[in-house]
Amino acid sequence: MKVLMYGWEFPPFISGGLGTACYGITKGLLENEVEVTFVLPTKKGKGIQSSIKILGADEIPLVGDILELGKRLKMLNVEFGASISPYSTSATLNKFYNKYNLNDKMTWVNGSILDFMGDYGENLLSEVMKYTLVSESLCYIEEFDVIHAHDWLTFPAGVRTKQLSGKPLVVHVHATEFDRCGNNINQEVYNIEKYGMENADKIIAVSYYTKRILEEHYGIDPDKIEVVHNAVNKERQIERYNISRNLEEKIVLFLGRVTMQKGPEYFIEAANLVLKEVKNVRFVMAGSGDMMPHMISRMAELKIADKFHFTGFLRGVDVEKMYAMSDLYVMPSVSEPFGITPFEALLYDVPIIISKQSGVSEILKHAIIIDFWDVQKLANNIIAVLKDEELSKNIVKNCMEELKNIEWHSAGSKLKNVYYSILN
Repeated sequence: MKVLMYGWEFPPFISGGLGTACYGITKGLLENEVEVTFVLPTKKGKGIQSSIKILGADEIPLVGDILELGKRLKMLNVEFGASISPYSTSATLNKFYNKYNLNDKMTWVNGSILDFMGDYGENLLSEVMKYTLVSESLCYIEEFDVIHAHDWLTFPAGVRTKQLSGKPLVVHVHATEFDRCGNNINQEVYNIEKYGMENADKIIAVSYYTKRILEEHYGIDPDKIEVVHNAVNKERQIERYNISRNLEEKIVLFLGRVTMQKGPEYFIEAANLVLKEVKNVRFVMAGSGDMMPHMISRMAELKIADKFHFTGFLRGVDVEKMYAMSDLYVMPSVSEPFGITPFEALLYDVPIIISKQSGVSEILKHAIIIDFWDVQKLANNIIAVLKDEELSKNIVKNCMEELKNIEWHSAGSKLKNVYYSILN
């Protein structure tokens, strides 16, 4: 079986958990003898180590006249806005929102090949449009049995490929507009998400939590949705770096985007409560995002600057080092479709506290699980873990037992079964 897969991230092109998940999914499919061709906007300037076939949209010639391509794109019946980031707040989205002409936004390379940045910058919607145009060419140059598109950025490309090829489409929902923005959704993004789901033959949700959102907010038939939990690469490199934990002070870690979705404000408020009772502890917020200025201001107001640290965005080795130095990982997400980071923390023997509003809480039932908004309970549990070494060890031990059954191979097997179900 051959799968044509559309995605915006793949290691080392990673902005968040999406790239990590796409890598694991393709690995699991290969282990189940499914061939994958993965299409990125671009792979220029990066060495991608993978056994799968990876194409850059910026190396695929367009088919047809550009004006005709523009007309055909309108058949998607989706109104595109302007510079929308999947990780932006509604305020940021509205700031950049405007309408523009398709042909004015084309940047050409070598005549019939389009140029792509492949990031989440101000020209994101232009890139999504161009990516959709390129998908038409793939119907003629690639052999595939199933189309698989990850998140809203690639849904239009997936739908267009289905229209032209007649092959079945699976859309994979890693996060929704309601996860990113709460009830202040951007209607353009919501429309694209709904459009992709309605035109798909099957929808993959990363958790039952996400499945409920798709049913309640998008009106999707539950029978159309299959839940396939993410897994984690179970290799750690802590031994390579000779890192040991500080015996004098404990480190409590928040690692993720500093956005409304991830609940950074609840972490900082809990930190303030903990520091009133425990002195030998430091809090670290690792990540970047639009809420960072507010978090820094709030830290200053609380007068905890000597015990609270911001690292900015971390990647690769620095992420592993951060886990290795930490004594507790906290994920207070307001709405987390899944959440791979608690898995990663456990690999470094770090106990975890996670929010009930997360998909990963469906699997790691021995983690400490709290409502994201319950700052006092979060603080109390942080104190309990820091003071009770036996509690800390038991959380890790029991969660690692649960983690044994969570494999990308299993996820790949479930996806393969979904493919066969729609082919038959």
